[in-house]
Amino acid sequence: MIDLKPLKPQLQSKPVAIVGLGKSGMATHRACAAAGIETVLWDDTPAARDGLPTEDLRDADFSRFSLLCLAPGIPLTHPKPHPCAAQAQKAGCPVVCDMEIFHRAYPRAKTIGITGTNGKSTTTALIGHILKTADIESAVGGNIGTAALDLPQLSADGVYVFEMSSYQLDLCPTFAPDISILINLSPDHLDRHGDMAGYIAAKKKIFRGQGTAVIGIDDDWSKNVYADIKKTGRNAISVSCDHAADILVSGDGILAGFDLKQCANLQGPHNWQNAAMAVAACRAQGLADASIFEGLKSFPGLAHRQNIVAVHNGIRYVNDSKATNDQAAAMALRAFNPVYWIAGGKPKDGGYPDCERHISHVRHAFLIGEAEEKMAAWLTAQKTPFTRCSTMERALAAAHALAQQERLENATVLLSPACASFDQFRNFEQRGEIFSDLVKKIIPSATEKQA
Repeated sequence: MIDLKPLKPQLQSKPVAIVGLGKSGMATHRACAAAGIETVLWDDTPAARDGLPTEDLRDADFSRFSLLCLAPGIPLTHPKPHPCAAQAQKAGCPVVCDMEIFHRAYPRAKTIGITGTNGKSTTTALIGHILKTADIESAVGGNIGTAALDLPQLSADGVYVFEMSSYQLDLCPTFAPDISILINLSPDHLDRHGDMAGYIAAKKKIFRGQGTAVIGIDDDWSKNVYADIKKTGRNAISVSCDHAADILVSGDGILAGFDLKQCANLQGPHNWQNAAMAVAACRAQGLADASIFEGLKSFPGLAHRQNIVAVHNGIRYVNDSKATNDQAAAMALRAFNPVYWIAGGKPKDGGYPDCERHISHVRHAFLIGEAEEKMAAWLTAQKTPFTRCSTMERALAAAHALAQQERLENATVLLSPACASFDQFRNFEQRGEIFSDLVKKIIPSATEKQA
């Protein structure tokens, strides 16, 4: 747990309001309590308040608070501000997230921050793994895994590696990491940012500081961000798998003489982009290439991101539950062929144009959740066979049966939903865990599981 005692004098004896009592909210509450900082708690959901001392803050006078720590999932601006956010802004009370609180307590802490539409969890975990294998004191958290204030207290030489969502960046008015990474940009969360311009503006907040900026330039939006940052004279490193750049991955996966195809859990061009981002960040942190490449080779992969759960009769069963949008799922469809595709969930705007480019890889689709009818209509237009399955259990059973019946070479049963999970599951993690558990039940032995 992060020691927040250095924060206490800044608060002028005013309590911290915490709205949203999920992982980050409760971590903030615990860290404040341990430091002797008073908190006032609220969550709109009765179950989240159960057993906790709470106060309804939706019409409170926020001038009595030093800070409002708002859960990232609660609207700050769009489609309309949550009442607590509106009341805090009216009273001039700073609206922040847990990472901003961390920064205010430890403004000189060494930090690496990673954002982007896709690949940020893999890149964050990969950087953390490389630092660990190089014996660099470090901790990984934020939007991935552990909440920022639940991380261990590191020494002054330690490095904190944070995955940062656009929601969290909107709630960091002063925090910008020493090494800031933008992997890529594509339309996502537009309901929360108003439009693409609002989404990009939120992502660009990671570059508020003066440290090293690492930016992928393989999409036009990110390329424009790179040009904007470069104009400021700041140290900006471009990364690409397609264009001339400071760090370039060749079409066959060669990066600075190192063959990325050696990395079992970093397959495909999208993962090569993630690896290149990690190389840039770790070089900026002072690591030698030999040490970085050793870390790349031993990276175990990320749960719910193209994770091979089992291999049975030569057929892979892959959990890519974290693919919650079109572009992320398209990366998986590009990487595997042929595919028995389990897709669907809570649909997002924009359709499936990226998946469409790789639809020839889909042998048969098995549809679940609210998006079932929408995806069925799209697949009909693509002349791609599909089965409406409604639930994960039915979809996996049907995909498994067909895949084992056909026994095609290099076949993959792939959960890559291209949709959010909230129609049937708590989050994408639960969706992936249920898929993995079901795979292990229907396959007699998972001893062939790959690392």
